[in-house]
Amino acid sequence: MRGVSIPSHQYARTAEAYLQLDSTVSPATVQEMAASCRAFTRVVLRLRAQAEAEAEHNARLMASLPRTPPRTTNGAVSPPNSRWGHSRSSSRAPSPTSSYGHSHSQNVSPSVRSGPVNTFRSPLFRPRRAPLLQVFIPSPEGDWLSDASVLGCEAELKKAGVLHCMRAGDVVWDVAVGDEGNVGRLVWDGSYLIDLDYTYSRVGDLPRYLPTLAFPPSYFHRVIRTMGTGNPVVHVDLAPWADQIASNLQLLQDRMKTETPQGGHHTVVRWVHRSTFIIKPPPGSRSIRIPVPSTAGPGPSPSGAWIIDPGWYGTVVVETEGTNEGLADLQARCQGAFPLRAEGAAMSPERAHREERRTVFRILRERSRPGEIWLRTVREKERLLPQ
Repeated sequence: MRGVSIPSHQYARTAEAYLQLDSTVSPATVQEMAASCRAFTRVVLRLRAQAEAEAEHNARLMASLPRTPPRTTNGAVSPPNSRWGHSRSSSRAPSPTSSYGHSHSQNVSPSVRSGPVNTFRSPLFRPRRAPLLQVFIPSPEGDWLSDASVLGCEAELKKAGVLHCMRAGDVVWDVAVGDEGNVGRLVWDGSYLIDLDYTYSRVGDLPRYLPTLAFPPSYFHRVIRTMGTGNPVVHVDLAPWADQIASNLQLLQDRMKTETPQGGHHTVVRWVHRSTFIIKPPPGSRSIRIPVPSTAGPGPSPSGAWIIDPGWYGTVVVETEGTNEGLADLQARCQGAFPLRAEGAAMSPERAHREERRTVFRILRERSRPGEIWLRTVREKERLLPQ
């Protein structure tokens, strides 16, 4: 398959040569590369459908497994609805030819007896990760895609016939631009392709228009690249859990290891404000809906709804600097949970109502694990672009 066999840098070289005035690259070559990218995109989305079908099959399989029959004191299986099941124990297990064993084996489908299916393996797609789709649109403006180039990328997706298969959070890469950082990478918001957010990172982060809680915590890992420590910027609204954060807030000493330019390591002690809250669905429900504007497109879930991904269920630890400014910033993110007198002079009620709700954090990958996600607040002083 050409989309896999051709190195990614070859696409950029071909596009650069094609845009030259005295180009020797024929339009047929450009069309062939665009066609190979469309085929690659179709294959990746087909692999996602295959992986999700296998996961759904295994989920139905586990749900249809019969419950373990009750056992007596000596370990023998007691047939259900037996009048002696609790008062008299049998010295041997039921015979395979007995009516219970025969009817029980008939009720179990062949797929249940065969066990779960775990055959999906592919280097092009990983379950619960964002797919990286490819298009080939030479950009005369260079690394930064113009509006015309973005519309061309959307036209390529439509030409590939995959718009009905795409979901919010799918990453589209214009391979004609290059492979440095996140150059040429766009995110599908459910209706259109949008640029990455460069407010707090030079290589780009997930746009603030997409609720981060709707995706698994590691959904964009290595698909949208991060710089420095590798802790990606996320956008989380703490308002639903503000009361938990207020009741669990503590000022603690934290020890962390830092590396010197000479390669040595030092242990640094710092003060941090730290709190925790728990994300779990309400009683009688299996999901938590995320409030989104009515103009938002369909969500990343298979049903198209915007719900919190189960990967976030559990404890979330949020921390900020152990200074008065850091405390005021965290309190400003939890409107209504702290008394006005505790917000400090720097955060007057008038200013608190005027300011936009702050939702910018970084996921601390080295501390996070399944069931416990660590977040650190991102302050205005880390902002790269002016307001």
